[in-house]
Amino acid sequence: MLKLTKKADYGLIALKYLAEHPETVAVSAKDIADSYGIPAQLLAKILQQLTKSGLLKSHAGMNGGYALARDAREISTYEVIHSIDGPFFITSCTKGAKSCELTPSCTIKEPLARVNETIAGVLKSISIQDLADEHDDAAAHGHGPSPLVSLTR
Repeated sequence: MLKLTKKADYGLIALKYLAEHPETVAVSAKDIADSYGIPAQLLAKILQQLTKSGLLKSHAGMNGGYALARDAREISTYEVIHSIDGPFFITSCTKGAKSCELTPSCTIKEPLARVNETIAGVLKSISIQDLADEHDDAAAHGHGPSPLVSLTR
């Protein structure tokens, strides 16, 4: 089964939170963690990692915290996941690094590579703003979360 790591899930949640609060100059890791019941120390490490990768800006000082480095429409879910977990592959043979002993007779490597590319394409097409907008739409219409929002829960 394909599944996001907890760290990637928490990273998406944090960026979604920041996109939902654009009026706030900087939000602390503790505020985000408290809002979602996420372990604060783990979230702080994830936010530091996202800052190093250029997706977040950190602000030091008494009113310090984190803010999106770019507009939420310009940050894809793929970028967040890639920044936290690195490249993802549904099977090791799609990496192209080592050759498998079954390569000469394998009939699934190329189809699986296409599946991997399709998943990456979908994640690249979903922005952090899309996640925030889906949450707003569901709340406004009294609907439960869409599959998009369930990525961040």
